Amino acid sequence: VQLQASGGGLVQAGDSLTLSCTVSGLRFEFYGLAWFRQAAGKEREFLAGIARNGGKTYGEPAIKNQYDIFKDDVKKTTSLELKNLQPEDTARYYCAATSSGRERVRTGSYEHWGQGTLVTVSS
Repeated sequence: VQLQASGGGLVQAGDSLTLSCTVSGLRFEFYGLAWFRQAAGKEREFLAGIARNGGKTYGEPAIKNQYDIFKDDVKKTTSLELKNLQPEDTARYYCAATSSGRERVRTGSYEHWGQGTLVTVSS
């Protein structure tokens, strides 16, 4: 199983950025997907998820308006659109997959992880 995240880089405050994650080695349609991030010295936190059945999306309420999550069942990818990025959004962003059919926000609920892609936001 492999989840390959890409699209990170150095951006300026106020910019938008789209991250992508290509999934292989598992039955894509049987997995829910999500994005997390981890800043230096902090715990990994949930951002947004998309369910395996029907593609319903859900997100962290406090920052829901800052992120949009998508998936492409044909290309077997998930994407995260980041909006109005600020320096405090600097972190490594991870995609993850869960076989659970429910909305999951805890890291322990996800069986498969990518290596992450680094997003750095300058002021």
